[in-house]
Amino acid sequence: MQILDEKEIKSKLEELEGWEYKDDAIHTTFQFENFKEAFSVMVRIAFEAEAQQHHPQWTNVYNELEISLSTHDAGGVTHKDFKLARSIEDIVDAGE
Repeated sequence: MQILDEKEIKSKLEELEGWEYKDDAIHTTFQFENFKEAFSVMVRIAFEAEAQQHHPQWTNVYNELEISLSTHDAGGVTHKDFKLARSIEDIVDAGE
C-alpha cells in the first residue's frame, strides 16, 4: 500500500468535514449527547473497521470520541484511511 503525499492528503481532506492532517495521520473529533451515544457509534465503527481490516486509534471520554487514522504497515496515510474515514462519517451521519 502506497502512502499519499501531503498534497494528495490535503486534497482528499477537502471531502471530509472536520478532519485534519498532522503527525502522519488524519484526525477528527466527534461530540455526542452522552456516553451511551458515543459508545454506540464506537461499536458500529468497530464492526466496519473489522470488515475493512483497518482499525482506528481512538479515545473516548464521556461524550467525546477522538479518532486518528494511519496505515501503520505503510508508515503513513493511504487510501485505506480515507475509505475508513468516509465510512465513519456515514455511520455518524446515520446516527444523527
